Amino acid sequence: MSDAPVLGTRFADELPEMGVSWQAAEPPKPELLVLNEPLAVELGLDVEWLRSAAGIRFLAGVDVPDGAKPVAQAYAGHQFGGYSPRLGDGRALLLGEIGGRDLHLKGSGRTPFARGGDGLAAVGPMLREYVVSEAMHALGIPTTRSLAVIGTGKSILRENLAPGAVLVRVAASHLRVGSFQYARATGDADLLRRLADHAVDRHYPDVPPPGDGDRHLRFFEGVVERQADLIARWMLAGFVHGVMNTDNMTISGETIDYGPCAFMEAFDPATVFSSIDEGGRYAYGNQPAIAQWNLARLAEALLPLFDDDQERAIEKATTALGGFRGRYAAATVAGFRGKLGLIGTADDAAVTALVEDLLGLLRAEGSDFTSFFRTLSRGGADGAFADWAKRWRDLDPDTAAMDRVNPFYIPRNHLVEEALAAATEGDLAPLHALLDAIADPFTERPGLARFAEQAPPDFGTYRTFCGT
Repeated sequence: MSDAPVLGTRFADELPEMGVSWQAAEPPKPELLVLNEPLAVELGLDVEWLRSAAGIRFLAGVDVPDGAKPVAQAYAGHQFGGYSPRLGDGRALLLGEIGGRDLHLKGSGRTPFARGGDGLAAVGPMLREYVVSEAMHALGIPTTRSLAVIGTGKSILRENLAPGAVLVRVAASHLRVGSFQYARATGDADLLRRLADHAVDRHYPDVPPPGDGDRHLRFFEGVVERQADLIARWMLAGFVHGVMNTDNMTISGETIDYGPCAFMEAFDPATVFSSIDEGGRYAYGNQPAIAQWNLARLAEALLPLFDDDQERAIEKATTALGGFRGRYAAATVAGFRGKLGLIGTADDAAVTALVEDLLGLLRAEGSDFTSFFRTLSRGGADGAFADWAKRWRDLDPDTAAMDRVNPFYIPRNHLVEEALAAATEGDLAPLHALLDAIADPFTERPGLARFAEQAPPDFGTYRTFCGT
């Protein structure tokens, strides 16, 4: 495998207790369905080689470079509020690190963490993750990236019989809140400390060095800040993750695990897309509170590292966690300043009041959350919004600046479903058309009007599935 890249083994070497050495299942007929060439170049990979038979086998995890140490990672997690002490990569595999980032597979076969599942994935959900994660990247929202989707040549049974696929994912790392829950549950204090130090070294270079008594508290504060900023960006984009379990929250601050995710159209805080979220736990409007709840679980796992005295450790954790709300509020106000073209033109109180009234109107009118701001920048707010729009104009907004932060194109749900249905039947043209539109979301382009339109009335209530 002389053309294969060198894969780092840092996670496998430094944290052997946090994974199981494993090998991807060999697909009967691997086929490259889509390759993210710009990302491949960014990672220093040879695009032509990746498209070759040898490259495809590498991407599928079948032929790994000499010295690589693929592992199925271990983690615990709260799933819909219920704790599971042993989850882990049931159908996934960390191949190694490249360019300082993880190269990871989904749908690559059963592992010891499979919990009765078949370890496989259908082409539709894997392409959904490819589309939505690349849309999030184009919107400037921290996210894992999709390098490729490989068809396996094997049909699997989900809601119906569907062609199988493997997603090749790139991430700053796959360390999750659930990783720390797992380490804490082992009772191994040294493992917990090594895991925290590993995370600090990879993601938080400004945290004090080993020996500083506040090192791990500063680390936790950093995670709180990044997650507050991330969730604010989700909310500003109308993004609904759908399954915010603690094993789906990264330590790096990236969005991860695009299962039953979708972008909201008609504004409603109660919006839920996931077929399994019957109680609305992970509804759009609940996402900030759920993020803070998840971070509280991280704090619980890290308590022994904050202070030898448990009461002092809890006090420190509580104070650090309390910073989430202020950070989230500040990020939200700053984001809405951009969306409304009000950078530096009004105080925070005036902007906050304007935003609160706007959201109330959007909900009452069932307005499309994405297109409203582009329409507003062109003077299109009237009717129920007329009085509100006058207040907004009185603050002297910069409408040209609005179009630089408010997308014209997002992966609208009916278009995603159209592309996935066609791809399942072997037609990738709609997928590539959608990917082209969302790659440059802020620039209106001729011939792409349908990618900015809301779902037709007959699209009905939208439900998504995680694909497991």
